Amino acid sequence: MMLMPLAGCTRKHFPKYPANFREYAWVTDGGGNSVTVLDLLNMRTAATVAVGDHPAAVAVNPVRDEVYVANSGSGTLSVLSAAENRVTATIGVHRDPVSIDVDRDGQRAYVANAGSNNVSVIDLEKRREIAVVGVGEEPAQAKISPDGHTLVVTNRGGGSVTVIDARDLKVRAVFSGCPGASDAVILPDSSKAFAACSAGHQVMAVELARPESPMPEERADRLLDLMDVGPGPAHLAMKPDGGEIFVSNYGGDTVSEIATNSNNVGGAYVMGANPLGGVVTADNSILWESNFGDNTVGAYSIDDGTRINTVQVGEGPGPLALASGGFLLLAVDRTAGDVSVLRTVSYTPKGEAVTGSLFTVLSAGKDPNAIAVKSFTVR
Repeated sequence: MMLMPLAGCTRKHFPKYPANFREYAWVTDGGGNSVTVLDLLNMRTAATVAVGDHPAAVAVNPVRDEVYVANSGSGTLSVLSAAENRVTATIGVHRDPVSIDVDRDGQRAYVANAGSNNVSVIDLEKRREIAVVGVGEEPAQAKISPDGHTLVVTNRGGGSVTVIDARDLKVRAVFSGCPGASDAVILPDSSKAFAACSAGHQVMAVELARPESPMPEERADRLLDLMDVGPGPAHLAMKPDGGEIFVSNYGGDTVSEIATNSNNVGGAYVMGANPLGGVVTADNSILWESNFGDNTVGAYSIDDGTRINTVQVGEGPGPLALASGGFLLLAVDRTAGDVSVLRTVSYTPKGEAVTGSLFTVLSAGKDPNAIAVKSFTVR
């Protein structure tokens, strides 16, 4: 793809930020054993930071200006300073760490170790592993609930979902029957979890235990449903309000919509070839979907139930991320080795608003595979 020269790109309608405001995207380069840091204010590469072997996942701390990278080849977690773009610590975990999640307080990280069938619990202040919890075969993801009480782990190899009490770090329940269990989301009120059964055609819904509930049946985790969606559900994108989930059906070229209150599948919408990942805007209005097979990103109006635009990006788009304020959308072009930067709203010469347009493309190494965005102010 031809890069757009920034000198010729208009900055009209861009947000105005204070001088001490910073916003970066961190993109893991699995083939280069590094993280590419993209400056989203100046649209340039800010740094390339060497980490461990084959970095596979990245997450930011919601409280501190830190970024965490799981290095699947070396079994470590790299801690990066967001302000200085350098590694400040390396924490040993276990074999083949593939995902990271950080709790809302920024105190603990949870790392799924696919090669050792366990989850590492990391004290981020003390920079060390404080517990290891055994789960199912080949865990793909570990997600902590917003209230910090429950850890949900999808076991890709075991075709199951493990539910862990995050306070005493003991397994509460295991639910089988989810082949290729991969992506997971938890509702904002921590009442339910949903897991994509990627080797099949279903999404599992689990009600999470509420020990203080006056109703006995709510004091234990329980399987609610296995919902039929499309073939090969690869990713779950939840609206920020938790009302709906959008399922990327990689094998069906569609996105299925699930109402989370009733666990009903409302329908499937054609989005593009091999949809691989989605993200919903903060106002719950637009679903952005990456279509790996035809090198596009689609915009879907949730209220209208229609696809409103399709934008050509680089080869093999996968993970998506929205910048602060939702002004920019970043698509990791895994095959092309770059990141496509889209303006979520642009304007024609006549001043008419257009949803989605390619602004520029930034290099991201040999094998970009994950992305995280963080904004902060410097003192």
